[in-house]
Order: sequence, then C-alpha cells, then structure tokens
Amino acid sequence: MRSLRPATVLALLAVDRATKLWAMRDLRVRGPIPVLPFFEFSYVENTGAAFGMGRGANGAFIAISVVMIAVLVRILRRWPKDDFCLQAGGTLVLAGALGNLYDRLFYGYVVDFLFLHHWPVFNAADSCITVGAVLLAWGLKDPEKKAPINPS
Repeated sequence: MRSLRPATVLALLAVDRATKLWAMRDLRVRGPIPVLPFFEFSYVENTGAAFGMGRGANGAFIAISVVMIAVLVRILRRWPKDDFCLQAGGTLVLAGALGNLYDRLFYGYVVDFLFLHHWPVFNAADSCITVGAVLLAWGLKDPEKKAPINPS
C-alpha cells in the first residue's frame, strides 16, 4: 500500500485543484448554482476555518498545517502498511491538508464551493480531511493500533 500513497495524494490534490479552479473561474462570476433543494455550488473565499472560526488568521493556519503535515507524514511511515483504515485515513487527511495549505499559501484564503444548506461551505480537501479523520478514528479505536509513540 505504501507505493500507492504518493499517487493517491497527487490524484486527490488534482481533483481538489481542478474543482477549486472551476469554482474560481465560473462560480465567482456566475454566482450560486442550485443542484438540489438542500445543495448548491456557491463560491466562498474562506480566510478562517469551519464555522467562521479564526477569520484572518491565515499565517497561524499555515504554520499549524505545516506542522501537522510533517507529523502526519512521520506517523504514516510507522503505521502498519496493511492497515486500511490507518493508511487510507492518513492519506486522505494528508491530501486534504495539502490542498487547503496550497490555497492559503497562494491565495491567502481557502476556496470553498460545496454548500449543503445550514452547514458551512466546504471543498474536496475538506471532504478528504473529514472522511480521513473518521477512518483514522475507526482504525485507532482498537487499543492494539495506537499511533506510535517512539519517534526514532
């Protein structure tokens, strides 16, 4: 599974970039596109985190992201290669974190465009992080599968 991780991260980053570029090119000009009664594509430049937390703290989010990505890469190398939940979850979180970090570094905000009414607007990277976090939680629920403590 280890040899697939870089390709998977790159593929997920490509999907994230392509969808965000579409949102920037089309949605920014056109405005919201209703899809279902509870869902629409709607362009948002998010300078904070989910639920409006930390608006304007782009530098802090960049620093936190870089540290978390480095820690995640280090931990991923130590987890069992045959554990789907840990490897897939870590890979998804890594791809999502890199996608949003790219936006923060190059635009100063994260491009969001998926709007489920009554929920914050989000993007493909956020979806990767959420699904990945669920897989990690599932994979780590077994006491035998704790994140490695020894960093050496």
